Amino acid sequence: MSIQRLRTETRYSEIVIHNGTVYLAGQLDESHSAGVGQQTRETLASIDRMLAEAGTDKSRILSVTIYLKDMAADYAAMNAVWDAWVPVGHAPARACVEAAMYSPDVLVEMTVIAALP
Repeated sequence: MSIQRLRTETRYSEIVIHNGTVYLAGQLDESHSAGVGQQTRETLASIDRMLAEAGTDKSRILSVTIYLKDMAADYAAMNAVWDAWVPVGHAPARACVEAAMYSPDVLVEMTVIAALP
């Protein structure tokens, strides 16, 4: 089976498609807007765009890993945005962990695995 790589840079590809599965690199709010709620909205918008480019959508997400800079401070606010975004009946497998981010302004990042139609 072939492997398709989209938006490839030196160290990674934003999107990898293989065997009917789409893998997204970590998505985040590139503007580093204030507040985890807004960063979550921007991150999910980026996920929507990447999935559309790959030929799928959020209803076909299989798994998500969410990285939060501060789990205690930001978990509830991130979940409020997440819960409004996930289509009813299509919640993916999910893990959420606290992690050091590449920039002090980044509060949330998500990696996604989704199925093609």
